[in-house]
Formats: sequence, structure tokens, C-alpha cells
Amino acid sequence: MSLPAAFRRLVAAGVWVAVVTSAPVLAASPQQTSARPESVAPAASRVKFDPVAATDAYLAKVTPEQRARSDAYFEGGYWLQLWGFLYGVAVALVLLATRLSVRMRDLAVRVTRIASLQTALYWLQYLLVTTVLAFPLTVYQGFIREHRYGLATQTFGPWLGDQAKGLLVGAILGGLALIAIYAVIRRAPRTWWVWGAGISVLFLVIVIAVAPVFIEPLFNKYTPLKDESVRGPILRLARANGVPATDVLVVDASKQTTRVSANVAGFLGTERIALNDNLLNRCSLAEIESVMGHEMGHYVLNHVYKDIIEFGVLIVIGFAFLRWSFDRASARWGSRWGIGGIADVAGLPLLVLLLSIFFFVTTPVTNTMIRTHEAEADIFGLNTARQPDGEAEVDLKLGEYRKLKPGPIEEFIFFDHPSGYNRILMAMRWKAENLF
Repeated sequence: MSLPAAFRRLVAAGVWVAVVTSAPVLAASPQQTSARPESVAPAASRVKFDPVAATDAYLAKVTPEQRARSDAYFEGGYWLQLWGFLYGVAVALVLLATRLSVRMRDLAVRVTRIASLQTALYWLQYLLVTTVLAFPLTVYQGFIREHRYGLATQTFGPWLGDQAKGLLVGAILGGLALIAIYAVIRRAPRTWWVWGAGISVLFLVIVIAVAPVFIEPLFNKYTPLKDESVRGPILRLARANGVPATDVLVVDASKQTTRVSANVAGFLGTERIALNDNLLNRCSLAEIESVMGHEMGHYVLNHVYKDIIEFGVLIVIGFAFLRWSFDRASARWGSRWGIGGIADVAGLPLLVLLLSIFFFVTTPVTNTMIRTHEAEADIFGLNTARQPDGEAEVDLKLGEYRKLKPGPIEEFIFFDHPSGYNRILMAMRWKAENLF
């Protein structure tokens, strides 16, 4: 239910690819703070409550026009995944076939003889070229399309400023990651893929730990939540579930988007509870408690550790594929492209292309891994907050940009969260079993 939390887990799936291909990172109703809505009924209602009928009743609150708009937005995202992948492949092939990558490497070599600095200089050129080439798609996907569907609030100037900040973050973090990985490649030419995967996982852990403190505040302002009628119940949930938090922060996400979101972010002592101002202003207390119970579930169920292990295994497999496929591709086309071998930084576009293929093909696997943890957090949130109707209502708000009722195959392939229908159905089943 949290965009930041989902983002961190998606980074785990493709941390190295995300680093080396990093493009710049990313009408409210009055707040309701009344007492919890009655989400249970007398015992006599138990036999009459039908979870499926209750779920259908919630979905009926969404007009056909709203459903069509949400479906169109989400289904358009399927095509954007494909076109984004193909666009990336085309950019990589242009850099290789025109030998632009070789010229960028040669420039770095002329500037310095220090291998690590050559890697860093190549990376800066690579990042600049790929950002410029991808800019039309980035503008359409991140700005034009979001405004077209009423999901963005930012004008072009501030949006472009955020892209510039993301570019700076990518330059620094990507440069450090590549320096480490190419150093390993030079020192361990046969086992580099094992060590490279290990460095990627380690780098992921570091990014997760520092992001809440140093990265996220670059894009949004975090301020303490002062409304005690909301702050108090959230902290009670935290204390009751062993979440080490003494404060709740509000993120000014409304300057960028209309989406509701929250997270329990951080790692290794940087954990903190945060919710965005859209959630605070658009949702009832029951909905807020439901969301925060879900996010606390990620923390209590140790999902960040499990994600690191699960995606770490996938990253190792990806690097094994990388070694196998790079050797064969460079043997066939390397001389034409001017690539001297795996240690040649001019081969980075080929590495990116191959690893992108791997993670594109394994999209259903990564989505399923994330979706499973999201479903677990949903169950935890229901048992913690005990707000099934709050869960259902906020799922409808998430349905403004997520397809509410996909087919099972569609959900398996494209959804990194359970669909709105399945989340509401889970909440209504919980309600049916807890009527008293």
C-alpha cells in the first residue's frame, strides 16, 4: 500500500540495473477524524453477511466511467513496460553499434590513468547520454500521462527540478556501485559474477538504510504530525506491535501527486513512520489506521530482510546469466563494437541490455514475490487495526490508478500488489469471521 515501500523492494529486484540505467527518480476532501466506523455487527448478522456480496457492493461505489479510466491508466502501464524495455534495448544498441560507448571510454582513458576514475568518468558520460535519449519517454510517462489522468499536481518546472535531483543521486550512487563492480571484475575475472552480485546486495542494504535520512528529504519535506487524534492511534498501533517509533511524520506529497501513501521506512536504526498528506487529508481515521497497520506489518514481519534474501538469490541468478550471455554476445559482436572483454567499461551498454532482458522476463516472479509480502501485510493490518471497512475504502482510493478487478493471469503477471478486488474480499472475509 506504500509507494516508497514498493519502490525499495523493486530496487531489490534490479538494484544494479536500476543504478546503471538510472533515469531521474521519481482535490482533497476534508480530513475526517471521527470515531471508528462500526465495522462489526451483532451476532445475528453473522449468517447473513456475504463477503463476496459485500465486496461487490464496495466496487459498485465506483462509477463505470471511473473504472474505465482506472483500467485504461493501469493497462497502459503494461505497454509502457514493454516500450520502456524496447527503448532501453534500442539505446544500448545505438551506443554499441555506433561505437559511441568506445569513444566515451577512450575519453575517460585520456583524462586519467586511474582505473576507478576512468569508470566514474565513463559513467557520467553514459548517464548523461542515456538520460537525454530517454528524456522524451520520461516526460511522457512521468509528466504528461500523470497529468492526463489527474494523478499529478506538479508543474513542469518543479517536476524537472526533481528529475535533476534524481540525476545527481544516480550519478553519485551509480558511480560508486560501478567503481566497486568493475574493480571486482578486474581482480576476479572468473568469479566476478558472484562478487558482483554480493556487492549489489550490500549496496542495496546501504541505500535502504540511508534513503530515509539523506535521499527522500531531497524530494519532499518531512514534518511531525501534530494532530493528536490521528497521531495517538498510530503510535498505539506501533507500541502494541513492537515498532520502535516515538513520532509520526507527514510527507508533503500533495505537491507532486494525488496518490495516498504511507510507509514504515528505514533499516538498521533509521526506521520511521511516515504518511503522506494526501492520506491524512483524504481519508478517515479508520482508513489511516488500516494503512498504517499494513505498513507496520512489513516491519514486524521482517519483509525488508526477507526481500534482501529473496531478491539477493535472484540477483545472483541474474549475474550468472550475465556472465554466460555476455561471453557469447561479446564473442560474436565484440570486435564489431570495439569491446575488449568483460573488464572493458565500454561494454556497459551490453551488460545493461542483457541484465534488463533477465529482469524483464522475470517480471512475474518479482511481482509475485512482492505481492505475496503485500498480502501478508494486509492480513497483519486487518488483525492489528481491525478496520475491514477502512481497508475497503482506501482500496477504492488506490483503485483510482490500479485496476480493481483484473483476471487471474493478468494479476499474476502485472500486479506487484493484490488487486483491489482481492484486497477488499480479504477484508470482508476477515469481517465475516470477526462479527460478534
